Amino acid sequence: MQARQLPAIRGWNWIIEGFRLFRTNPALLTFLVFGYWLTLVFLNLVPLIGVVIAPLCVPALSVGVMNGCRALERGVDNGFGLLFSGFQKNGRVLLTLGAVYLAGTLAVFAGSALVDGGTLLAIMMAGQQPPDDLIESDQLMLALQVALILMVPLLMAFWFAPLLAAWEDMPAVKALFFSFIACARNWRPFVLYGLGVAFISAILPGIVLGIVGALSAPLLRMVAVAISLPLLFVFVPTLFASFYVSYRDVFVHTAEAADVVDEVA
Repeated sequence: MQARQLPAIRGWNWIIEGFRLFRTNPALLTFLVFGYWLTLVFLNLVPLIGVVIAPLCVPALSVGVMNGCRALERGVDNGFGLLFSGFQKNGRVLLTLGAVYLAGTLAVFAGSALVDGGTLLAIMMAGQQPPDDLIESDQLMLALQVALILMVPLLMAFWFAPLLAAWEDMPAVKALFFSFIACARNWRPFVLYGLGVAFISAILPGIVLGIVGALSAPLLRMVAVAISLPLLFVFVPTLFASFYVSYRDVFVHTAEAADVVDEVA
């Protein structure tokens, strides 16, 4: 298999095609996504070891959701039983990926500690709402910016890695490497994809709420609820489906590569 280099517009198309996939069976995809979240919430509630177990299971659980997306695309009807299917194949490699992701995330926040003395790391580990004066701190904002920059290569390495391990039988290191290279080769569609996600989930709702708040403060809460529900129950499952679409779009098996080479810009 090889990674295709796609034109920038494909990043926006991932969102569109993710929504089309969601429309084929909204109940199934919503069930898988919320099952994914609730499982992680329950794992995090396990005393002492929950904060370690949950990240370890993220790759396998995400594969379960992606298995559901693939079942939707293929018209298979047994999608509701796929939530934990990621543990059934190459589970040890996926747990290894989870461990590497946990270590990488801790390393990112440890790097931010060089800026703020460990404040952001303490907030993330405690899982509590920080005081308002701390939120407005310049040091904390700088630490957040540093953490976001450091997270980019980590996310690039893990974007496709679980699916490469589960579907292509790759070992953990190879899956991380292939994922990073594929994301680097397709930075243009990923930039447009990120802008599209930000526009739909944050910029557009912010503009609408700003206009409504200026016109009628009592109406603001009602409109906020009206916006948040579609974002939660439509856009979030669409976002998960777009992850699957991006994998299907970028990676192609060697036997199929000759058939698609002409459509790659």
